[in-house]
Amino acid sequence: MPFPTPLCGVVPPLCTPLTPDGDVDRRSLRALVERVVDAGVSGVFALGSSGEAAYLSDAQRRTALAAVVEAADGRVPVLAGVIDMTTARVTDHARTAAEAGADALVATAPFYTATHPVEIAVHFRRIREAAGLPLFAYDIPSAVHTKLSAATVLALAEDGTLAGLKDSSGADGPLRRLLVELRGRGLVESFSVLTGSELAVDGALLAGAHGVVPGLGNVDPHGFVRLYEHARAGRWREAAAEQDRLAALFAITDTGDEAAMGRSSSALGAFKAALHLLGVIDCPATAAPQVPLDAAAVKTVRNLLVDARLL
Repeated sequence: MPFPTPLCGVVPPLCTPLTPDGDVDRRSLRALVERVVDAGVSGVFALGSSGEAAYLSDAQRRTALAAVVEAADGRVPVLAGVIDMTTARVTDHARTAAEAGADALVATAPFYTATHPVEIAVHFRRIREAAGLPLFAYDIPSAVHTKLSAATVLALAEDGTLAGLKDSSGADGPLRRLLVELRGRGLVESFSVLTGSELAVDGALLAGAHGVVPGLGNVDPHGFVRLYEHARAGRWREAAAEQDRLAALFAITDTGDEAAMGRSSSALGAFKAALHLLGVIDCPATAAPQVPLDAAAVKTVRNLLVDARLL
């Protein structure tokens, strides 16, 4: 299918189900794709943060992306994360994703060493040239320790390097100012801004964002689609009510014991525990060295699913 310009709606960053031995569970991944597509999402994002891309081998990445492309079967576009430390490694991932049938790419700024905005712009231009697919910048300073500047994003939007931005910066003010600037330059019909914040989707949409990339959308894709549709129709009271319900459900990400695990283990473990409890995936395992949720945390996840009317 032609890639939409701009991309709008709900684009879940898919979890990557694993077997107890740590292999990619293709059957469960296909089931997850079916679930979110049936819910009415506008696209799927493979190999993002929720997909544990940082924990997977290159072979596992290829397996997961192939399974997602096959399951989507052209019904919705597949965005492929090509996240890695350096331009050379990212461009290799980009070519692999293009060969696998991805419709667009998602990349962060380079990381490990600090990079200047000029170098970041060169990085994105080389990725775009390497694969010839629409490219989304992923602004996630908590992970890569670089905040993409508005000037860099705007320049790359104007010259066609970037098709859009996934904003997981948590900086609502700069996002609002970027949206104002995009409107002022007439770029809102060619450049997509997607919020990565599950907790403030209604506000981002009211400000002019085109959609959302919610990790929690693995668990409740229908809820995020309802929220988006309410907002698009101007039903802001209903959108706020749906947002409130999803904000309460987001508490599943805090169920892990902070004394025993990191926040990634807690959040990704909760998403997978929920999907396992819902019968979508066969095993809730997360990739090493993440720590699994204990029985008490899984019980809390179950209770929150009940409260959200999902169980």
